[in-house]
Amino acid sequence: MGTTTFTGPVVSNNGFTGNVTGDITGDVTGDVTVSDFVAFTAITTAELPAAAAGNAGQVRLISDNGAGDNEYCLVVSTGAAWVTAVGAALS
Repeated sequence: MGTTTFTGPVVSNNGFTGNVTGDITGDVTGDVTVSDFVAFTAITTAELPAAAAGNAGQVRLISDNGAGDNEYCLVVSTGAAWVTAVGAALS
């Protein structure tokens, strides 16, 4: 197997070995191991997309805690609603 370095977009039909670094765009499928911090871009509750089957399982960071407060909260789409990461409904 050869090793090549690319500077532009790369497509693989059979996966990659080793570290994948830099910005990743598109869908990531399969198991993903995160060995460092994950940084979310905070948005307000008003900026959340409508909960739908297509975004079920997505995680977002909101900066207003659903009530206009300057408190951060992770929310998860169930496909029918956005709920806080502890499972309480976001009002």
